[in-house]
Amino acid sequence: MSQVLKLPPQELRASLHGKIDELTDDELDLAGQQLALFESKRAFDKLREEMSEDWRTGRITQEKVDEAVREYRATPLYRTPGRP
Repeated sequence: MSQVLKLPPQELRASLHGKIDELTDDELDLAGQQLALFESKRAFDKLREEMSEDWRTGRITQEKVDEAVREYRATPLYRTPGRP
């Protein structure tokens, strides 16, 4: 089994920048998809932390959520054909 050499972040960034130019178009597409996943996870993690803080501080409560759902369900947008 081969060992993976772990580079310091600064060296790893420089190495990755150089490798990007060597990727084929298909590989570049896959790399872009992976980076998009990383960005999505980062955004989701931030949202989760902020939502947790809002629940802890009382900025969001079950009552407020229930009221928002009731208000939305009362809008014409929600009352489209096929919805009760």
